[in-house]
Amino acid sequence: MPREIELLTEIRDLLQVMAEPELAKRDAKMRVALRDVVGSSNKKAKAVLLMDGTRSQAGIVKESGMDQGNLSRLMKALAVARLISADEKHPKLLVKVPSSFFDGGDTDE
Repeated sequence: MPREIELLTEIRDLLQVMAEPELAKRDAKMRVALRDVVGSSNKKAKAVLLMDGTRSQAGIVKESGMDQGNLSRLMKALAVARLISADEKHPKLLVKVPSSFFDGGDTDE
């Protein structure tokens, strides 16, 4: 990776950390809805964090350890709550959350 891209990536990451408190305020309702849908399931949390639009459902199943049926039900609940994009093949979460957003979940539904 060229040095300029590395620097821009580092700047972006720093700005995201600095902006997180304001993003949390802006997205409060969506984040509450996201926590309600995911509950305390580690597998659901991992699956949701993998929904960045670059992975297929099969890829999310493989990386999260969740079975296809549970992922389908999770995606349906997220769609009803308007938390994911309409592209079912490559779901993308519509609210930005830090990777530590679900820390504290302790079940494996």
